[in-house]
Amino acid sequence: MKVLAINGSSRKDGNTAIAINAVLEELKKNGIETEMIQLAGKVINPCKACFTCGGKKNCSFQNDEFVEIYQKMKEADGILLGSPVYTADISSNMKAILDRAAVVGDMNPGLLKHKVGAAVIVARRGGALNAFDTLNHFFLVQEMIVPGSNYWNMLYGKIPGDVLKDEEGLANMKNLGENIAYVLKKIKKQ
Repeated sequence: MKVLAINGSSRKDGNTAIAINAVLEELKKNGIETEMIQLAGKVINPCKACFTCGGKKNCSFQNDEFVEIYQKMKEADGILLGSPVYTADISSNMKAILDRAAVVGDMNPGLLKHKVGAAVIVARRGGALNAFDTLNHFFLVQEMIVPGSNYWNMLYGKIPGDVLKDEEGLANMKNLGENIAYVLKKIKKQ
């Protein structure tokens, strides 16, 4: 079993990466292979809405890293999406990933169906629920299974490393990792 994490932050190894790694550590403890892709420094172009991806099972445009990322999404058993809050929603690179993946999914139904999907949000103050909803809406429209935790999957911090002070948020990330592992193992048994 493998979980692919995508860090939508423009800051490599910042607070969003710390939050994602807290979840991935629990998955590793449960024997689940993990990989994190950090979008920092990458440019993901927006969807052109050309709809030529039908039957191709991936985007027709290969002028950025989306095609490789989406291929890994299709191969993974679970997908963990993490984003900081930018203007009360997810980062622009994460939005471009979701928009293109959603169109590929619409044109080729079932590519992500029954995979496990979970969202992690890092906010300085507000907008966290909007960003959380955006990521979860993507999972639900792709017919993915979304495990929860004992509270919203978000941490608070501004300067890199601030989230390490959010003890409740970190405990929630650990619990989320345990729940993702539980769901993945139940699905794989069948």
